[in-house]
Amino acid sequence: MIEGAVTPWNFLDAYRGTAFAGDWPTLPEMYRITVSRYGDRPCFTIFEPDRISLTYNEAIVLINATARWLHDKGIRKGDRVAVMGKNSPEWTVAYLGILFAGAIVVPIDAQLKLEEAELLIGTAKARFLFVDEERYERFVQNPGVLESVVSLKKGVGEYIYTLDGPEAEIEHACEHDLAAILFTSGTMGTPKGVMLTHQNLVSDCYLAQGTPLDVYHTDVFYALLPLHHAYTMLAVFIETISTGAEVVFGKKMVTQLILKDLKQGKITMLLGVPMLFNKLLAGILKGIREKGPVVYALICFLMAVSGFIKKVFKVNPGKKMFHAVLEKASLTTLRNCICGGGPLAPSVFKKYNQLGIDFVQGYGLTETSPIINLNPVNHYKETSVGKVIPGIEMKILDGDERGIGEVIVKGPVVMKGYFEKPDETAEAFTEDGWLKTGDLGYLDSEDYLYLTGRAKNLIVTEGGKNVYPEEIENEFQLFDEIDQILVRGFVQDRKLKVEGIEALVYPTPEAFGGNAETGPAAPKKEIKGRIEKIIAEVNQRLLPYQRIERVTILDQPMEMTTTKKIKRETLVENS
Repeated sequence: MIEGAVTPWNFLDAYRGTAFAGDWPTLPEMYRITVSRYGDRPCFTIFEPDRISLTYNEAIVLINATARWLHDKGIRKGDRVAVMGKNSPEWTVAYLGILFAGAIVVPIDAQLKLEEAELLIGTAKARFLFVDEERYERFVQNPGVLESVVSLKKGVGEYIYTLDGPEAEIEHACEHDLAAILFTSGTMGTPKGVMLTHQNLVSDCYLAQGTPLDVYHTDVFYALLPLHHAYTMLAVFIETISTGAEVVFGKKMVTQLILKDLKQGKITMLLGVPMLFNKLLAGILKGIREKGPVVYALICFLMAVSGFIKKVFKVNPGKKMFHAVLEKASLTTLRNCICGGGPLAPSVFKKYNQLGIDFVQGYGLTETSPIINLNPVNHYKETSVGKVIPGIEMKILDGDERGIGEVIVKGPVVMKGYFEKPDETAEAFTEDGWLKTGDLGYLDSEDYLYLTGRAKNLIVTEGGKNVYPEEIENEFQLFDEIDQILVRGFVQDRKLKVEGIEALVYPTPEAFGGNAETGPAAPKKEIKGRIEKIIAEVNQRLLPYQRIERVTILDQPMEMTTTKKIKRETLVENS
């Protein structure tokens, strides 16, 4: 807590000692406080196939009923219960119902293969599972360690909204007890169960608002990315229920469906990953280009003027100047766009702000609940992932001549450890208790963090220079012809252990006469020629030791995580 300061969580003082004890409420206590403040407000909304919306008062009835049912079936404080499904009001009711029962929630990626999901459920020793209709029968017929399976879809088996149980004295979790076990592999390594406490998640939710990031009970969040992921879970779901806001659940990362939801839901808070914001911006810029070179040049000039005024004078003229452009893209109701889950090109960040949208770049990892940096709307830096949020300590371990080293952190948001993995937990921390993020970067004098890449991805050139692949990949985010690019080292001389730099590129199918199903249709020679021209153009902007020396054009897209990051570990090294 930050003593004596005026903060977005000051209102909690009125509830301390009655609704909760300690520094922070648990997630159930936080939800009950919000119900007492904004019970009649809409809470969980979905548009497809039919519009369904629960108020906070309506949702807590279902949540309490789910908790009573779990308790009646023998679930007690500290037991693990899994939830696996698409974003929906039922998913959030299951999540909160598990916590209201005093148990620990284990969110599972609904896109995993069955054997992978079964492995994680077994590893967590989950007793019950809430699951989508597509997987319901499979788990009923082959439950493994599970004692019971509940459907998240009406009309399929035992349905969550029909559950109930007798009134009981449920032993509730405390602030420092586990709330969730989140399995993550990121883009590297073996999945591990990250143990997050109620304090971890609730403190992160409120401390992130102290950046400052204004969140109001009148806001409408858009949950497009899967809720099982720490980023969406905290920055959308938990932020929503901490303030009495509404969350609208999206179904697919398809631009036309997204734009329809944004307009219908009057979304004010759009959170996504770089791929989403790149696609939306590409569509906006394409529409402007179609108006002709003169109009395009004029709008680009006005955008530069708007961005200058916004950054220097803290006034935002872009919303009015480009209202027609934003209206066409269904973005007029947006107050904030927040990007996380991977590096965003500074040029993209800059253009959204020029258009009048308050754009926030953030940084964190599952092990930190996840948010530890956010770019303040009133003092943002395009090349930074943001300022360290209040209550968090951050420093650089073993910095080089540029001040670049591994980012390490301390604070109430840092995980308790990896589930039943004491060795991996010990390896994740320094001897004096700092969490090692595995990310490389540096801090400026105002505690803004600048990331250069992952320690595991570092390339060392013949001249001994350190090259960070992510810095190079960022240079390609606004080229429509490139759908995916991965930069990595390749062995030039095994004896001397000298690495060169290569790029693996999957072209955008539509840019070469094809579509997502069939892939690019143009001749390979034409595709290769255009991609090599783009590489040459970017190489001119890079330092000599950063330049790409070898290019491989891929026939198939590279495998990605649910937050649209390329899975580097699945690629076989070329030598």
